[in-house]
Amino acid sequence: MNIKPYQPEIRFSDIDALGHVNNSIYLTYFEQTRIYYFGQLISEKWDWNKFGLLVARNELEYKVPILLNDKVSIHLGCKHIGNKSFTLDYRVDIERGEQRFVACVGASVMVSFDHQQNVTTSIPEIWREKFGALQSVTSTPA
Repeated sequence: MNIKPYQPEIRFSDIDALGHVNNSIYLTYFEQTRIYYFGQLISEKWDWNKFGLLVARNELEYKVPILLNDKVSIHLGCKHIGNKSFTLDYRVDIERGEQRFVACVGASVMVSFDHQQNVTTSIPEIWREKFGALQSVTSTPA
């Protein structure tokens, strides 16, 4: 499956007193990446109340700080699919002039959830098919 990586805009408000993207902002970038990939893989007209998600766990490993003028690309993959949950992984690449770095790797455990009934649900088959086709982006070096 060939989806262009998500490219967030680095906002001045994302930068902390040390001059790099604050660590808490990465989770927002991961959320934006998930929304982008769901739109590409599933549909923008998905009923999120009936077929929704909960984040059960986030993991991040910071490697190189992101600076204001860096060009950022976030790749998303799928490490595991269970019955009601799946694990997405992320690789945050940056370009700084002629240099390229992996700035961060991370993962999110996502739980399929019906917000109308307030219960966990089995992963919809279309999610299983589309996300299952995505290879992990953190299991091999960038």
